[in-house]
Amino acid sequence: MKRKSIILIIILAGIMVSSCQKSEPLEAVSIEAADDAVLSEALFDDAFASLEIATLVAEIGTKSATVVDSCPLITVTSPGQDFWPRNIVIDYGTGCTGLNDVVRSGKIIVTLSAPRREVGSVRSLTFEEYSVNGAMVEGTKTVTNLGLNSNQNTVFQVALSGGKITFSDEKSITREFVREREYIAGYDTWSPWDDRCLITGMATGTNLDGLAYTHTITSALEWHAACRFIVGGSITFNIEGVEPFVLDYGAGECDAYATLSRGDETREITLRFRHPKYNL
Repeated sequence: MKRKSIILIIILAGIMVSSCQKSEPLEAVSIEAADDAVLSEALFDDAFASLEIATLVAEIGTKSATVVDSCPLITVTSPGQDFWPRNIVIDYGTGCTGLNDVVRSGKIIVTLSAPRREVGSVRSLTFEEYSVNGAMVEGTKTVTNLGLNSNQNTVFQVALSGGKITFSDEKSITREFVREREYIAGYDTWSPWDDRCLITGMATGTNLDGLAYTHTITSALEWHAACRFIVGGSITFNIEGVEPFVLDYGAGECDAYATLSRGDETREITLRFRHPKYNL
């Protein structure tokens, strides 16, 4: 009898260990955290796309220039007697619908130290009362040309400090990162729309619930200028009090879908420039 009791205890212990090792399902907090991250990626990458287009305007052969379009108004000036450095103001006014059918307002302020292709050149980007679909965007983004890597591709370091997205109820997402963008196509052409990059690195901050997070790119993110969202790669989420999970953008399709996974459970989510919690 005693032997049977011991065997029963061992079996129960095995069941308990197995239960502890099994992954928890993808609960609401994980899905909401993924929505926070997806929006953050979209808005700050959108600002990078605006920077690339404005850089082309800045590198034309005149000391000052203004590009008048329905959206936005781009003004380029040189603060001194020399052509470089250059200052750019991308002005969306009180609100207009532009790239990717997104409503933007306010200004993006850019400073270029030297031509984009010059190794060591730095481009800094800040925001002035800038919003995307009603969400206020803040922070300073610095883009530095690191030159060629071992693949003979040009690499830029992109650092975001003080990143913040604030919504109508004053809740916010904060974000900081240092990443590298390796150009795998389009760098040697004058069109910004054929650019393709591989993005590596990590991001930290707090989500809408005030929980600290670390997002680590575990498979290089693939960014295509001609696509609205990241088209490939994956990010591992580590969030305070939440079991880690993975966001997978797929394998190169230019679409608006990604997959969340933890253990055996997967769930498809929709990528967007609007946070579903606010119906922006």
